[in-house]
Amino acid sequence: MTGVEEAVAGELRLLDPAVRTSRTQAARLLHPDFTEVGASGRRWGRDDMLAALPGMTGGDPGGPRHEVSGMTGVQLAPDVVHLTYETVMEGRRARRSSLWRRSPDGVWRLYHHQGTPVPQGTP
Repeated sequence: MTGVEEAVAGELRLLDPAVRTSRTQAARLLHPDFTEVGASGRRWGRDDMLAALPGMTGGDPGGPRHEVSGMTGVQLAPDVVHLTYETVMEGRRARRSSLWRRSPDGVWRLYHHQGTPVPQGTP
């Protein structure tokens, strides 16, 4: 699998409620230096995200799920991939950007993520 394919697979796993509710599974996918800038502008670190992820939208196995579209990736360097895509959850659309880094052990992990809400009516 290419780096882009590995990053896409990891990103989709992180959107899976079974992974979101499992600290162990999610921790395997988040880089030790993980950061996120959320829609509210809040900056998240790895430990904060792992603690909050099960209660975030999309974490309930029987509840609504993120609908993903347009996911594309570019390998920026041998060990860095940039993904962009959109999600829709309960009518709310967001544009998303993720940086994935390959660790020395060869595993691709999410290094940075940002989600930006898209106002209704925006193309």
